[in-house]
Amino acid sequence: MTIHGSQQGCAELSDAGASSDGSVGRCTEPAEDLTMAPARLDNTHRDLRDDEFWRAIPAYADLTAAEFHDHRFQSRNCVTSIRKLREVLGPRVSDAFCKDAEAGTMHSTMSLRISPYILSLIDWDAPETDPLRTQFLPLASRLRPDHPELALDSLNEQGDSPVEGLTHRYHDRALFLALDTCPVYCRFCTRSYSVGLDTEDVEKVHFGASSDRWERIFDYIRAHEELEDIVVSGGDMYNLRAEQITYLGNTLLDIDHIRRFRFATKGPAVMPQKLLTDDDWLSALTGVVEEGRRRHKLVAVHTHFNHPNEITQVTHQALNRLVEAGVTVRNQSVLQRGVNDDVQVMRCLVRRLGYVSVQPYYVFVHDMVRGVEELRTSLQTAIHLEKQVRGATAGYHMPTFILDTMGGGGKRHVHGHEHYDRTTGVAVFDSPVVRPGQQFLYLDPIDELSPEVQQRWADADARRQMIDDALASARGSDRSP
Repeated sequence: MTIHGSQQGCAELSDAGASSDGSVGRCTEPAEDLTMAPARLDNTHRDLRDDEFWRAIPAYADLTAAEFHDHRFQSRNCVTSIRKLREVLGPRVSDAFCKDAEAGTMHSTMSLRISPYILSLIDWDAPETDPLRTQFLPLASRLRPDHPELALDSLNEQGDSPVEGLTHRYHDRALFLALDTCPVYCRFCTRSYSVGLDTEDVEKVHFGASSDRWERIFDYIRAHEELEDIVVSGGDMYNLRAEQITYLGNTLLDIDHIRRFRFATKGPAVMPQKLLTDDDWLSALTGVVEEGRRRHKLVAVHTHFNHPNEITQVTHQALNRLVEAGVTVRNQSVLQRGVNDDVQVMRCLVRRLGYVSVQPYYVFVHDMVRGVEELRTSLQTAIHLEKQVRGATAGYHMPTFILDTMGGGGKRHVHGHEHYDRTTGVAVFDSPVVRPGQQFLYLDPIDELSPEVQQRWADADARRQMIDDALASARGSDRSP
């Protein structure tokens, strides 16, 4: 393999040219003032890494491409402890770093599981600031105290679950939690109350891939004809067996009022090799999609890339197999501090996704979950990024920047707040369809507020007053008819 380009985010060029349209009999003035010219973006989003990057990791140095890029090797050799991390990386990491990581994992709500692919893409010369390390391996030195208002199940998914493992919040769609395991575990998982192994601080609510539990969910879906759209998630459907995918998919297709559903998986971002070397699994997935098409129903895959460095030439080859089968793939990113809260990085991510035939669908403001406060951004960051990214690519490939409100109010556009006090960091949203008449909050990270306001958040009475004032202001500015 050869290196085709840089891993870095897209850089915006400062030069902007102007030219005449060449029409006859039309005078044009010299374009000396270029302030009205369109911005020029470079094309480094097309430069997908294509070198033998895994050879820089001591434990993988002697592996051929065929050996490293086998899905069985990737799955069986995930790093699940700091001891294993030391064995794999050897002298690439210091004792101090490993101790920092070990202390960090002790306070994590998610168990550790990192694929060799992701591990090899991390810059181990500067792991403290690497955007991939940030997502999967916590460092105690970087942790921040949890916001006093957050909760483990911040979106109240369990409160909206009429059947174990099914969340029915929106009128015509529901979330089907098919299982509770993933190929890797993201630190920032909003479902840390259920996904993965129990940790030091969290005893999980487990949703195993049980046929009995699935049948109860299918019975509920059959009985509720208002449902038209199902999200099959978990956990991660990447961990379902081929026959389970076929059974689950065809059972949903057999329910007449279900017109569309989507399989949600982070797999292509963290273990693209499965799409390349697990033919039975891929055939099961594409078979369900094809059967849906035959029945005039829409079956899509929703995946989860957060940074341009996660997308390599191997990723492109894997996604091409879905493209060749006519599978629609959409992406849902999570906005994270130090990962993708930079304009150039987000622009490059959006354009790179489009380049590999993935539709950038959503960018979620980080949910208020435990143990990852240093990853959350302010709402203002999301508003700013949305403005700066819009126009970088075609509108149908422009992600919607979304906030999933605390307490189960559902998804709202970041610009759709009823009130937002950037000083106290309190934002208020209405949810007229999901929860009419109720108000829902998003609270900026306290460490990004002024020292004076941080002191107010430390006082329970002052904290309550700031929230009450924001709720009252939102009610006073009610724009509903």
